[in-house]
Amino acid sequence: MFNTMTLTKAAGALLGSLLFFLLMAWASSALYTVGEAEDHSGGEHAQADMMSAAPGGLLDAQEEGGNAGAEEQVATVELGTGDAAKGAKIFGKCKACHSLEGKNGVGPHLDGVVNRAVASVDGFGYSDAIKAHGGEWTLEALNEWLANPKDYIPGNKMSFAGLKKAEDRNDVIAYLQEHSN
Repeated sequence: MFNTMTLTKAAGALLGSLLFFLLMAWASSALYTVGEAEDHSGGEHAQADMMSAAPGGLLDAQEEGGNAGAEEQVATVELGTGDAAKGAKIFGKCKACHSLEGKNGVGPHLDGVVNRAVASVDGFGYSDAIKAHGGEWTLEALNEWLANPKDYIPGNKMSFAGLKKAEDRNDVIAYLQEHSN
């Protein structure tokens, strides 16, 4: 019937399967983000509206301290002045659908995107929502799009959730600017 070796094999298989599923869950959480980021600072509100676009392409990020409501210095960053090298690394998330070599993929090519008309790449089938939006891909528009594509143009087909960090968006915009001249 059951001996010690059979019981050991069954326990090993069960624990091995559990370990496999835990590792897969950890790996998938590193690749994909679902929902809003959580606040782990201990304060009521770690950051007030991380980024707001103002006329002239300036971003104001104001952080509030978690204890006694002490305010820290306000940092002002001009859009497009990020680190293009960091932006190139972050753009790796975009390469699955977009290229910078003038070839359309799942998404339109992004070389020359800065100050280009929205939905203007020949040969790409844009969604009706993007076509109806119109306008131009200014630095401010790119910033809002990269923050949350579904909110910026509701009804578009892009499945990317967006870049939540203002610094990441600014770095990607700087990288795209390099490929738009």
